[in-house]
Amino acid sequence: MLKISQLSKAYRKRKVLDNVSFTMSVGERVALMGPSGSGKSTLLNCISGLDTPDEGSIKLNDQDIVQLSSDKKTLLRRKTVGSIFQFFHLLPSLTAIENVCLPIQLNGFSQEDQLARAQSMLEQVGVYNRAQAFPREMSGGEMQRVAIARALVVEPTLLLADEPTGNLDAENGDRVLDLLEQLSEQHQVALLLVTHQPETTRICHRNLQMSDGQLSPRMAPAQDLPT
Repeated sequence: MLKISQLSKAYRKRKVLDNVSFTMSVGERVALMGPSGSGKSTLLNCISGLDTPDEGSIKLNDQDIVQLSSDKKTLLRRKTVGSIFQFFHLLPSLTAIENVCLPIQLNGFSQEDQLARAQSMLEQVGVYNRAQAFPREMSGGEMQRVAIARALVVEPTLLLADEPTGNLDAENGDRVLDLLEQLSEQHQVALLLVTHQPETTRICHRNLQMSDGQLSPRMAPAQDLPT
């Protein structure tokens, strides 16, 4: 489903990604670990099309993202790749359901379809009762659930999660991880989870270790791969 081949990226002659290669299967959950500055977020930005590598290829469903125009990369993010962030990135002027509707509104869905799909996703993540709440009125755990609903409402094949529990307490962090595992299995969405916390990798099938822009040759299995 995802094939990264010999990916390299440098900023001001400093190599942030150095010949990175790995693959992911449909529905597979992979943890990407490593200290701050090791290149994890840059890798996610390249996969989502927000950044462009200097060398290498990123094939998502046999389509090389690196070769796409800026407009086509934007369409890819809207329809194929979902993203979740540590600080939620909800629009403060929109309610929970309006935040979830936004990606499919941009994809041209009718208002009726937008509401139906957004309501369904909010129910699945357990915060439908907060549909009319603004981000300032929600807890951190509630905001992250809304962010997950927003990422999944477009029915992506790949979900990129950058420290999704980093701004939550332990209890809410565990709940969010359980939710990501459940929804990944339910919707057969591949999950690439960036973290520096070993306990967060419990929901993943494999762990990849990144250091100084390179992946460790050892890929430790966390649990059985999906069949």
